[in-house]
Amino acid sequence: MLNSKLMKMKNVLKAISICFVLFIAISCGNADDDVNLNLNLGDGLGKGKPVDDCLGLDESDLVLSIQDEFTTLPGKVSIFFKVSDTDGKPVPGLTADQFTIYEQGRNDACFNTISTSESFARISPNSQIFSTSTILVLDLSNSVLSSSLEELKLATISFIDNVMPATTQESFKMAIYWFDGEDKLHLLNELTSNKQELTGSVDAITDDISNDPSTDLYGAVIKATNIAEDVLKQSTKNNTIGASSVVLFTDGTDQASRYEKDAALKKVTDANANISFFSIGLGAEIDTDVLTEIGKTSSVFASNKEELENTFNDISFKVSEQANSFYLFEYCSPKRDGSGENNLAIQVRNGNKQGAVQTKFNASGFKGGCN
Repeated sequence: MLNSKLMKMKNVLKAISICFVLFIAISCGNADDDVNLNLNLGDGLGKGKPVDDCLGLDESDLVLSIQDEFTTLPGKVSIFFKVSDTDGKPVPGLTADQFTIYEQGRNDACFNTISTSESFARISPNSQIFSTSTILVLDLSNSVLSSSLEELKLATISFIDNVMPATTQESFKMAIYWFDGEDKLHLLNELTSNKQELTGSVDAITDDISNDPSTDLYGAVIKATNIAEDVLKQSTKNNTIGASSVVLFTDGTDQASRYEKDAALKKVTDANANISFFSIGLGAEIDTDVLTEIGKTSSVFASNKEELENTFNDISFKVSEQANSFYLFEYCSPKRDGSGENNLAIQVRNGNKQGAVQTKFNASGFKGGCN
C-alpha cells in the first residue's frame, strides 16, 4: 500500500515537473527564479530543465539553476549557474571534481559520460561575467544613536569583514546607506570593492549624524530596493550577470508614516528575482512579522545590543554563501563542427546529495585545440 502511494506521488510530481518545464520554455531572462510555482525546487532551474529519464539519476537533493550559457571556439562550453538545496539554501565551495558531464549527440540513444580530466573541466573565476553587490542599510534614528551606536559599529565592521573577500575583487562590492526620519536614504559609502574604505566610513559615524529622530523604515525599504534594481540594470549594461543583497538593520518600527506598510512589502515581493532580502532586528520594539516579510530571504533578531555582533555575523555568512553559490563551469567538448545541437547534462555531488540539470549547445565551428 505504501509503495503504491509513493508511486502515485512520484507520478504527480513528474506531471508537475513537465508543466514546469513547459512554463520555462516560454519564459526569458537570466533570473534564477523567473518561474516560481512553489514546487520546492530551490530557486528553479533557470534556463535549464530536468534531465532525461534515460540517465536513471536519483531524485535531486540539489538544484542547479542555469543563469547563462555560451560557447567559445575552438570548443569550449561555459555554463554559469547557481547551486542550492531543495529548500533554497545556497551551496558554496564546490570544485570541478564534484561534477559529472554528460553529452548526447544526434546519434546517441542516451547520454555519454565525458571525462572531466580529458575535457579539461574546471570551475573558473566567474568575475568576468558575474558581479554581486550588497546594499547595507542602517537605522541611525535617535534610539540607536543614543543607546547602541558603538555596538552597531562593531557589528557592521564584522559584517563587512565576513562578506567582502580578503583580497579585493571588483566583482564583489558593497554600499552603505542609513536612514532616520527624513524622506531620504542617506549615503554613507558608495558602492565599492574596497573593504578598508567601508570600514573607515563606519568608524566615522558619530552620534550627531542625524537631524531627525524619527524612523522612516518603509521609505528606507522602498528606496533601498530601487537602488538594488538600478545596480542590477547597470551590471547588465556592462555585459555581466548581477545578483544583489539588501541587508536592513533596525531597532524599531516605522514612525514617520510617510509610506504605507503594504507598499513597502509589495516592493520587496515584486523586486527583481536576483535580489535577496535580509533583515536584522534589535530589541523589544521591533515588529518581527514585518521584518520577516522584509527579510524574505532570511531574518534574524537580537534581544539586546550585546547580541548584535553575533546576529550580524549570522546574516553575513548567509549573504556570503548566497554570493559564493554561483559557479562558472567550463569544459572542452569532444563534439565537432557538423554535429549541430547537442544535449548536455551536468550532475553535481556534494556528500550524500546530488542534483542535475539539462541544457543544450551548438557545436558549430568546434575543432581540436581547446584547453
